[in-house]
Amino acid sequence: MSRAPASRPDQTVKLLSAAFYAASSFLIIVVNKTIFPLPLLYVGNHVTGLGSTKKLSLPMFTVLRKFTILLTMIMESKILRTTFSPQLVCSVLAIVFGALVAASSDLAFDAEGYTFVLLNDVFTAANGVYTKKKLGVEGLGKYGILFYNAFIIIIPTALVSAYTGDLEKVIAFKGWMSLSFNLYFLLSCAMGFVLMYSIVLCSYYNSALTTTVIGAVKNVAVAYIGMFIGGDYVFSWANFVGLNICITGGLVYSYLTFQSTSSAQTTNQEEDKLRVPVVEELQDRAEKRPLTAV
Repeated sequence: MSRAPASRPDQTVKLLSAAFYAASSFLIIVVNKTIFPLPLLYVGNHVTGLGSTKKLSLPMFTVLRKFTILLTMIMESKILRTTFSPQLVCSVLAIVFGALVAASSDLAFDAEGYTFVLLNDVFTAANGVYTKKKLGVEGLGKYGILFYNAFIIIIPTALVSAYTGDLEKVIAFKGWMSLSFNLYFLLSCAMGFVLMYSIVLCSYYNSALTTTVIGAVKNVAVAYIGMFIGGDYVFSWANFVGLNICITGGLVYSYLTFQSTSSAQTTNQEEDKLRVPVVEELQDRAEKRPLTAV
């Protein structure tokens, strides 16, 4: 009896098997470089952030977001074993207290909104702290953090978008045929990358807490500008005093942080200057020492 020839796999099976191998090979590299749990924290940060902005007023959203600073300080001390001076802790508490004062005239409780924004605080703080931690992983680097983070999360994000119907709306959007929209869209994407890179860069050279405080002070500065530009700022003494407490706490924090950095650099330079003569003296003694016969 003649054996029937084995059927050849079709082109689709070939492509899928090759893609499966490529994806598995790539993901094992990603896992070996320990990028987790950054992608999950990144998505949780954005999802809870969007959910909270829909439920809360801007003043209340702003004040509750300030608790990110306090959570970042706590997580950094627990996870990264960072110690903070009492003056630095007081400046952080002043920022949070100022935000409470600023929003005291517009307090409106919304259970769902509060839950979203407090979860957003946790995700933001954890994302900042773990970014700082992963930046110390050898071979990963700043670009590695950005690339692996985006690559891992793009597939789950696409699946969630398809499930919620957002992906269908994006595909059906008529603006894709507009040249001006595409230019603005590409510009927005480029600025998104610049923003993410600046956050990673700031965390690399500073602490996660410093990055968070800078973001908070930036928001207060925007509020100051809004007093004179835009015409939508509603003046109240509580809001004005609270903003001033916030900006004062931020300035004190910045002064203490960068003063300690400058002092540490000066101390290291002085130690290096003292170390050089000692090393040279020891070398001279070694050269002048007579050889002893064995």
